[in-house]
Amino acid sequence: MKMPKVWEILRKFKSKCEGQGWKTSESEDWVEIGDEYHNFLWTRNIHPASFKSIASSRKCVVREGSSYRVVEASYTAWLFSESPSEIFVKTVFENPDFCKRIALYDLSPLLEGKNLCFKFNQTDSLVFQEFENFLKNELNVKIKKIPAPQLTGEGVTVAEAA
Repeated sequence: MKMPKVWEILRKFKSKCEGQGWKTSESEDWVEIGDEYHNFLWTRNIHPASFKSIASSRKCVVREGSSYRVVEASYTAWLFSESPSEIFVKTVFENPDFCKRIALYDLSPLLEGKNLCFKFNQTDSLVFQEFENFLKNELNVKIKKIPAPQLTGEGVTVAEAA
């Protein structure tokens, strides 16, 4: 069975969110509930220093008609199409503020045709909980927790450590 690409997964998930009365954007990857923005960022990989800068800024772009505004994202989910390095995961694990606001999803096994993804989510985001339910129930994906990092080398990835 061919698995969908990240953008297809998000498009289908946002459609489901709209069905629950949550506000979404056609051109950006966020879901709004009340006054909270739950942002989705997808990437192949990212340098830890770049991640820290982006994660610390908490910015989310919201398009309104032909204009844009920047809001503070309450939560951000990072969707990886390649397994993140253990050093990257350690960066999140070691920062209590990041742990409360940031979820990590390693979708690389899913994109390789396996019904599996790895997650690290200690947030209380209803949207991210619903995203996990969507992966399980709509795509039949088994979700495993990303193991706590034990640095064995810079080249080790989440999939290799699990």
